[in-house]
Amino acid sequence: MENTTANWPVVKGDCASGDPGSRIAVVTLASHMEPDENAAIWGSCKTENLGAEKVIANVISNSNIRYILLCGAESRGHLAGQTLLSLYNNGIDENGRIIGSEGAIPFIENIDGTMIERFQRQVTFIENIGLTDLDEIFRIVEEYKDKGDAFPEEPMMFQQPSRRCPFSLDEVDADVIVAENVFMDTSCGLIYEVD
Repeated sequence: MENTTANWPVVKGDCASGDPGSRIAVVTLASHMEPDENAAIWGSCKTENLGAEKVIANVISNSNIRYILLCGAESRGHLAGQTLLSLYNNGIDENGRIIGSEGAIPFIENIDGTMIERFQRQVTFIENIGLTDLDEIFRIVEEYKDKGDAFPEEPMMFQQPSRRCPFSLDEVDADVIVAENVFMDTSCGLIYEVD
């Protein structure tokens, strides 16, 4: 069984791939740190929506990853770390809202429930939000990089779905589309959902 999909990592972003056979991924939240090549993947996650989706997509497409070290400074307003933990512990509701997230726009659009469930079964979080000491982070990576076995299922392939919002900005009183049914009127700072 292949433990990674072709062209892993499948979603590009502010991240660096290291050893794809490593059991640990490192999410540095809003902090930028020199990566440890012993981690499978290392990168920031600053947003509670697309950032969280990228983490999930890259993890479930590599069955070797069993741990996620969550470290670095939390992103203000977005609370990506708190949101990732909420997503892991609670999942999403029928509208794609991450249950328990305190982030500004905690909606998942491109990851379905099957992928979230796989993510929840595949990994364990090592929660160290606020930790920026590289020596300690490297020590944790060293401790977990070979720990346990790969997840016993094939990696899941992530494909960016092509969705079209059922509303246009001309049809609603807003000037920014935040999510499929979520809009923002920047003149007054209101974010609202349209059914």
